[in-house]
Parts: sequence; C-alpha cells; structure tokens
Amino acid sequence: MRRLLLIAPLLLFSAGCGVVQSSDDEATDAAREVARRAGERLDSQRPRTASEVGRSASGIDGVEVLRVAGTSTHEGDGIDVVVRTSGSAYKGWLDPQEVTVRRCFALRVSPKSEWGEDPRDMDCPDGPPLAFAPPPEPPQLPYEELQAKLPRVPEGGRVDEAEVRRKLAALDLHPAIRTEVKADGGRVGILLSVRGNGFDPQDCVLARVDPGATKVWVPSRMQRMPGEGGCSVGNALNPVRPPH
Repeated sequence: MRRLLLIAPLLLFSAGCGVVQSSDDEATDAAREVARRAGERLDSQRPRTASEVGRSASGIDGVEVLRVAGTSTHEGDGIDVVVRTSGSAYKGWLDPQEVTVRRCFALRVSPKSEWGEDPRDMDCPDGPPLAFAPPPEPPQLPYEELQAKLPRVPEGGRVDEAEVRRKLAALDLHPAIRTEVKADGGRVGILLSVRGNGFDPQDCVLARVDPGATKVWVPSRMQRMPGEGGCSVGNALNPVRPPH
C-alpha cells in the first residue's frame, strides 16, 4: 500500500504534464538545431558552386558533410547538402545518464531559401564524410608596387586619371584582383580587392592621388569586415574614421 502511495504522485505529475519527450527525441532536436544553425551560416546571396558550399559546411564545428547535390546556388533549386550532426540530452532527473545521438539532415542553400529554415530529416548515406580541397590562396595585393608606381603630382598640379589607370595597367594584376578607380574634386581614388568569403575581413588596398600627396594604405580589420564599407573606392577618396 505504501508503495502505491509513492507511485501515485509520479503518475499524477506525468498526467498533468502531458506526454513527456524521450531523451532520444530531445537529443535529436539538439542535433537538428546544430544543422539549422549551419544552414544560417551557409545563407548568402553570393553565387557559389557545390564545392564551395560543401567546403564551407565542412568547416563548421560539429558538422560532417556526407553528400552535396546541385551545380550552383543560383541554378535550379540551388544546392542540397546532407550533413550529419550530433546532439545530447539526459535521460531524466531520476537517471542523470547522458544520451548522445548522431542524425542526418538536408540543407537547401539557395537565394530562395528562407532564413532559419528547418533542415529536413534524412537517412544517413553510407560512407565517410566528404573531403574538400582547400580553397586556392588569393593573390597577394601589390601594396609596395602600387606605392612605387602611382604618380606624384606637385601641389597646384592636376591629377591625370588616365595616367593613374595606365600605371595600374602596368602592374599586370592577377585576374582575381578587382580594380576600381574614381576621380572626384581633382583627386583620384583607387581600390584593389579580392573577393572575400562573406564572414572574414576582406583583403583590400586603398590609394589616393592628390596634388601634393599620394597615399597607399590598408583599412583596419574592423573596416574590412563585411558590411562596414572599408573596402570601397569611396573610402579611398573620403576615409571614414575607425571603427567604421
């Protein structure tokens, strides 16, 4: 009788709380959340190939890439990435043992995808995680060469934009280096940059040719972060004070 009295409150507690989620379900939800956050990290409007998306996904902590399908994020339905993640949960307050599961989910990477879109549950494909070659090293920006080649215009003189462009052409820059030149108010601003990955600081060099002064510099790390606008020809002509 006494044993029944002890069990009764537990039954009432369970009934009052409704269906209690199992530890396996909680661990699976935790694994799904890791995959969902990975999908947010991969979200971008920049066109990328399947290998670029797969490489980016494989670099996210706690994510294994098992399959990549599609050609480009901007073709058809985009890129489908099957990832494997893990999640943990405790069995309950009566049993503090931790349960860990490994689950697979499909992420769709496309400009049409919704932000925070829930990943789709998948059976894990056979085989080990995919390995991706490291991305090619971006070309070095010619800081010293640019400084040596740009014209020096005396005070009271006139900056010739065509001459600045000829000097840049003589550098024979790598095709991956983007060049932008803009004249404004008797000055000429220059931007040399390589495409960033959307997360880390972008590599760029700024320069400005003024009568009486020619300056070449690299913006601060904060200014080169995505969205800060430091790597722009406008910042070469009218530099914004750090941290912006």
